[in-house]
Amino acid sequence: MPTPDYLHLFRLLPHNYLLLQPDGTIVDNSDKHVGVSMLGREQAVGRNIFDAYPSAPESQRDLNESHEYVRQHKQPHTMPLTRYDLLRPEAEGGGFEQRYWRITHYPVLDGNGELLYILQHPEDVTAQHVADEQRRVAEQALLLAQQRALFTLEALPMMVWTAQPDGIIDYFNQRWLSFTGIKPAEDTTQSWQSVIHPDDLPRLSRDWGQAIAERRPYEVEFRMRRHDGLYRWVLARTVPQQQPDGSVGLWVGSGVDIHEQKQLVQELTEANEQQLLLSDQAYQAAKLAQSQRETFYNLFMQAPALIAIVRGPQYVFEFANPPYQELFASAELLGRTVLDVVPEAAEQGFIALLDNVYQTGEPFYGTAMPLQLHRRATGVIEERYFDFAYQPFRENGQIVGIFSFAFDVTERERMRQQLDRLSGTNDPAHA
Repeated sequence: MPTPDYLHLFRLLPHNYLLLQPDGTIVDNSDKHVGVSMLGREQAVGRNIFDAYPSAPESQRDLNESHEYVRQHKQPHTMPLTRYDLLRPEAEGGGFEQRYWRITHYPVLDGNGELLYILQHPEDVTAQHVADEQRRVAEQALLLAQQRALFTLEALPMMVWTAQPDGIIDYFNQRWLSFTGIKPAEDTTQSWQSVIHPDDLPRLSRDWGQAIAERRPYEVEFRMRRHDGLYRWVLARTVPQQQPDGSVGLWVGSGVDIHEQKQLVQELTEANEQQLLLSDQAYQAAKLAQSQRETFYNLFMQAPALIAIVRGPQYVFEFANPPYQELFASAELLGRTVLDVVPEAAEQGFIALLDNVYQTGEPFYGTAMPLQLHRRATGVIEERYFDFAYQPFRENGQIVGIFSFAFDVTERERMRQQLDRLSGTNDPAHA
């Protein structure tokens, strides 16, 4: 039987292997190692490992400590995740390429138990490490966004709550808890019903259930028991967060105490019919002012989202919160048209989207849509990505403008694209 060609077999091993003399001189390596190390075998064999594969001093020190462990104990040694950058060939641009490895060193002993060689098995885990790090950064960003959203809800000068798609309440802010006197530890999923006036609860429950079924905003006035036992009139509005497929992701509600306004209306109503008309107008004006001032202005101005309202078929800016202003370098927006502020929006299709919403009344929802902004001060074209919604804005049943609500997801989209590129490439160790 012919003697196997062990050198040939060694070089064909399906993993990265580097055979070293005890002093670190390279004896041979597998074909897989040749590929991943970016250095030809003839350029490596006979040289010290740190001469053939130079890297940062701390990386070489850690590797040498593992070698020393094997030399002293004659036992395998596995290093923790290790960064050991490799020199890139000049034909590929030169410089060092960042690499992360899981490395195990095995002793090769003779019949007397003396160390003949050190067999290094380095596994290139760079792609996995980069992906894990990017995932960690993305998770931290998500956690920060959630913390900011919770802070915003707690800081708003109104009662705020959220509900699951099926209408089950899962959150009340501190202002609601302070108003009702309900403790945070209590089961708030059902306890909210206990503070609604018994005469109002059937109507409120019925209309709320219908709004859930129809996936539409819900506005209602009802009496709610305050912590001192007195019932106060509250104006509440709950809106659904629409998903791209039309389903509801969650409900967000807000409430303000309108008891004084309600009492004013009652007193004027009892006076005479003329006063009724005047009081109704006063009440409606007070309610609108209260709603706009507290529900819209404070919420929109403090929200981390980009919020704007444009009016008329020319889309004249009527409102823009600070994040929206910052997108356009804090330029004055109010009173100007969208085309005047962002002329490039037309050729990118955004004016057509506004036209469709304004003419049909159908809202539009965009996910990770790119917008190229021409920074005229510098001449730079900046591309950003947004999740956004265009909602028709009505007065007296007629569409008079469009409400824009957006999140800047540029960093998230760039990380997703980078992850896609990483997942689509082969591991260099298996090239």
